[in-house]
Formats: sequence, structure tokens, C-alpha cells
Amino acid sequence: MRLHNLKPRPGSKHRRKRLGQGESSGRGKTAGRGGKGQTARSGSSIRIGFEGGQMPLIRRIPKRGFNNSEFATTYVAVNVSSLNQFEAGARVDETALRSVGLANGTSDGVKILGSGELTKKLVVVVSAVSASAKTKIEALGGSVEIIAKKSPAPARK
Repeated sequence: MRLHNLKPRPGSKHRRKRLGQGESSGRGKTAGRGGKGQTARSGSSIRIGFEGGQMPLIRRIPKRGFNNSEFATTYVAVNVSSLNQFEAGARVDETALRSVGLANGTSDGVKILGSGELTKKLVVVVSAVSASAKTKIEALGGSVEIIAKKSPAPARK
């Protein structure tokens, strides 16, 4: 195989639409641009939500309520069954979970959930633990330690 032998896969290349080739071609007269006006002209672009100078819908409807999602606490969820890859008696904290690849991405901490079964005694040190996960870890003689989240600095007066 040489460079001059290479061809695109069959069906991957399409011939371009030949617009404005007479009325009976199906793409003649206005060439798929509709009637006259701003959108029929070349280079025209109208921003999303623009209603021709009329007050746009997004500005007409009332704005109410409050969204606190920016300040919500987000946890990376890790199931109890995935903790079996650690050695018995190991200390499992956020850095250990991230190094193994169980907790990826940005978050405020790690939360252990109770899905699956645990077979080893572990010392778990995380931000949050579900009730079922805590009972499963402590049933095998392990311990659960919850790290207190750092509170943000108070606003200046």
C-alpha cells in the first residue's frame, strides 16, 4: 500500500449540494433559504432568542427563586465492595482511594456507600459514610472515622 493508492471508504464522501440550478431541481429559486429577509442574505446570523426587536421571552417571564447549587457539598461515591482491593488492616483515606483510581475528579470529599460486601477489616477515614456501609465495615472489626469539612471563612463586614 502506498500513499497514491489510498482512497476514502465507500460512502464516506458525498457530492456537494448544487444549489440554485433551476426551479425543477428541487433546490432552485431561493436555494433552500426560504423567502426574503434577513436570513436569506449571506453572512446573516441572528443570536439565539432574538425575536426581531420584540422583548424576548426569557426577559418577559418573571425571575423567582434561589439556586444554592454553587455552594452544595459534592462527594465522590465509592461502594464498600470496591474497598476489597486494599490489604486487610489498611488505612483507607481519600489519597489512598485516589491513588488506586476509585475516586476521580474534583469534589469536596469521598462518601462510602453500602453497595456490595466487604471481606476485609479496614480503617476507613473519609468525609461521609452511609449507615449501611458503616455497619458492614464495623461488623468485620474495622473502624470508620469521619473527617470534618473545613468551614469557609466568614464574610467580612
